[in-house]
Amino acid sequence: MEAEPLAIQSPYLMFLGDAPDQLAAKTADGVKHWRPDWCKAQFRLPGCNADLGLPDMTIAEAAAAGIKTVILGVANRGGVIGEAWMQELVAALENGMDIASGLHTRLADSDELVAAAEANGTRLIEVRHPRQTFGVASGVQRSGKRLLTVGTDCSVGKMFTSLAIEREMKNRSMSADFRATGQTGIFIAGDGVSVDAVVADFISGATEWLTPPNDDDHWDVVEGQGSLFHASYAGVSLGLLHGAQADALVLCHEPTRTHMRGLPQAPIPDLKACIELNEACAQLTRPGSRCVGVSINTAALDDAAAQELLSSTSDALGLPTVDAYRFGAGPLVDALG
Repeated sequence: MEAEPLAIQSPYLMFLGDAPDQLAAKTADGVKHWRPDWCKAQFRLPGCNADLGLPDMTIAEAAAAGIKTVILGVANRGGVIGEAWMQELVAALENGMDIASGLHTRLADSDELVAAAEANGTRLIEVRHPRQTFGVASGVQRSGKRLLTVGTDCSVGKMFTSLAIEREMKNRSMSADFRATGQTGIFIAGDGVSVDAVVADFISGATEWLTPPNDDDHWDVVEGQGSLFHASYAGVSLGLLHGAQADALVLCHEPTRTHMRGLPQAPIPDLKACIELNEACAQLTRPGSRCVGVSINTAALDDAAAQELLSSTSDALGLPTVDAYRFGAGPLVDALG
């Protein structure tokens, strides 16, 4: 099947179901933070212990309010869609709303949901499971400019840094688009490719498709995944580096870790070594690709300690170093020239 956009329509109803705690709704939290104008209401079943601070609506109320898509932004218990969820999801489809899911469970495996969607002309959108196939990457140079966030480890703030950079660019009236490569990012962007669900041979090709030729002054800000230094996820990271053809890289780092996430035997790499390896890999398909700055997640540090770390890291690497989420991404955008 030829690749086609997901085109998730807003406004959103954030379906929290019977989430046991706020952590179970972390995807929904991220979407609401970055796209508050799209998130109009939340739906909660009895026993739900998560709350986004949005108005509570029933399915019928959401449909009457013009909601276009129900977002399943929670982890479901036991990996299955229970009867309480099923009744409400069928009702959403019958009321003309699409369902976009970040669950491991495939909505398309439910005959009941498929039948309701087909009968009502609504869609089941699975952001974890691409419906299309992608070709292999060509490596042919293309127009437009691209920035890719890379990491010393996984879960160090690549998505948040990418979104902060896109926001700073748009505040400066620059032409820019956030290109999502993970489920939360796709809900935030309304489109994208969950690259960790793409067959390895086609990750670079999927990234080329996601970041097509564009105007010379346009920036695609590509959400990075994993780390070249993480044994579990380096393959996805490399595929993104080759497919993005990034003119600029931003290294993301979490300073309090003592080892790679989930790999206690693997130390956190040296930042300079990490920059050098990412540049070398990126230059295979984009000669001249370079790291323009560093974004450090300083959430665990107070303001004084955070500023001291950012300053010392900048001095050591000779690159602008910020916490893009906490203090803004201005110096990173300045570095693009």
